[in-house]
Amino acid sequence: MPSITLKDGATKFYKDWGAGQPVVFSHGWPLNADAWENQVNLVAEHGYRAISHDRRSHGRSSQEWNGNHMDQYADDLAELLDHLDVRDAVLIGHSTGGGEVARYLGRHGTGRVVKAVLLGAVPPQMLKTEANPLGLPIDAFDAIRAGVTADRSQFYRDLSLAFYGFNRAGAKVSEGKREEFWLQSMQVGLKGALDCIAAFAETDFTEDLKKIDIPVLVAHGDDDQIVPIQASALESIKLLPNGTLKIYPDAPHGLVGDFEQAFNTDLLDFLKN
Repeated sequence: MPSITLKDGATKFYKDWGAGQPVVFSHGWPLNADAWENQVNLVAEHGYRAISHDRRSHGRSSQEWNGNHMDQYADDLAELLDHLDVRDAVLIGHSTGGGEVARYLGRHGTGRVVKAVLLGAVPPQMLKTEANPLGLPIDAFDAIRAGVTADRSQFYRDLSLAFYGFNRAGAKVSEGKREEFWLQSMQVGLKGALDCIAAFAETDFTEDLKKIDIPVLVAHGDDDQIVPIQASALESIKLLPNGTLKIYPDAPHGLVGDFEQAFNTDLLDFLKN
């Protein structure tokens, strides 16, 4: 499997499909690059070079005791882009991956990047603080940690319902999608999973967003039960110098069915224009 060895000795798995302008995908917690499979295939078929990767301690990347925090995630991404000599890229991040993209751009700049997409993304900050009253209380994230620690297999299976909005009245439930979510989730190491909860919940991306001067598409479902839109997309768009907001009515955190097709159309339009 294609991978690189990072400066600290960790290994990072990636996929590199197609040819053309690079489009780089960062996934959400607790998933891996396969969560983007439909979009990676889509953009490669439309003449782009599609690159997706597993965050450290997730998927097929090595499970590390150290470095499971947002600065290191961004540095790992920078090493991958340097290794592949990616230029004029579009970075796309979902959920935690959106935080990874924002921190990369804030920390490493836009020298290799011309556009970005933040889908259901965690910035500016998920945790409720005095400066961020719209965030979620720490108890919500402590409950996630407790669930993962006690019985991560059952926790991930249950989480898939809210993640894809399958717990809503009238939702068309895909048991296959739930199994896919569980399978990917079980591949993240326990230490990395727990550390990543702190990373996506507590990291403040406010200053990162202010530095991003390239065009950014902020896309979010207004029925997102995992990363509520009020404290995320609706605040991020205020901080981005060159952002465009796209709201998907009734859409959940993980886009499926018609919601996914709508995003795919918008993604291709954003890449072309």
